[in-house]
Amino acid sequence: MSGSSGALSPKVKVGSLHGKVAIISGSTRGIGKACAVALAKQGCNVVVAAKTTTPQPTLPGTIYSVAEELEQLGVKALPVKVDMRSLDDIQECVRQTVDKFGRIDILVNNASALWWQRIEDTPMNKYDLITQINSRGSFALTHLCLPVMAKNKFGRVINMSPPLQTDFRALSSWVLVYKGFTAYNISKFGMTMSALGAAAEYEGQGITGNSLWPATVIESQASKNFELGGREMWRKAQILSDCVLGIVCGPDSFTGHQLIDDEYLQQEHNLSAEDLAVYRCVPDVEPPRALASHGHMGATGDATVRRGDVRKLNTDVKGSSALSKL
Repeated sequence: MSGSSGALSPKVKVGSLHGKVAIISGSTRGIGKACAVALAKQGCNVVVAAKTTTPQPTLPGTIYSVAEELEQLGVKALPVKVDMRSLDDIQECVRQTVDKFGRIDILVNNASALWWQRIEDTPMNKYDLITQINSRGSFALTHLCLPVMAKNKFGRVINMSPPLQTDFRALSSWVLVYKGFTAYNISKFGMTMSALGAAAEYEGQGITGNSLWPATVIESQASKNFELGGREMWRKAQILSDCVLGIVCGPDSFTGHQLIDDEYLQQEHNLSAEDLAVYRCVPDVEPPRALASHGHMGATGDATVRRGDVRKLNTDVKGSSALSKL
């Protein structure tokens, strides 16, 4: 396999995905859309599974506009309105996919709800919301896709979620996502468990399961809407889509991993630190590895960022300290 137009870095080893079918949740913008475009450039048909059907000022892109953009790349695209809280929507998405394509080869569980608050500041309705979307929604979609993948003896499940942590001190010392954000951690670790479960239960059947997480804040509508620093603190979403291409095109034996994006690219595709510069949003500034675990070179100190309802952003920003310390 060799580098191709779907990957931003020419070093990422990818191959043709002609005839394959991917479902990507939350694919109308940001990371999900970057993955959709990258897979489409490799010849993969894509199901655009997301909630947005009409453009909004703070949420550009719809399932229809993205599907049209993908079809201009020469593949087939299926826009499906999916609220990840709705089992009916998820079931209908899988049904339409099988009806149209007759197969499912790739599942990227990307859709996610953000809630970065402490236990005492987390109402139960918010806990229910993020758990329904993150843990339950990704589990339900995985649950329905795996039997379809098994029929063709090929499948790739990739969940955008962090490595599991069992040491409570690690949870208190990670920057940004982890410090004290217990409800969010539960919901995201549940996604990781689904990926690992797919790996364990389908080992040797051509199906892999891996989780994938960024080391840095990624440029997206969420990073803009929640004011997660400036562009010099972000990497492009293509660092994750390059990882997805590498995993999808990788061997069946590459399974059961909890991956950090830049570490995966360095270890599996031989990218150097200099090669990673292609993913910077600001070309001459290396962003802090703020989402990497304690012990990695980005996690420093006791800083936190609080983010909940975007309508209460001003209040959250006043109570945050991490962005000024990174």
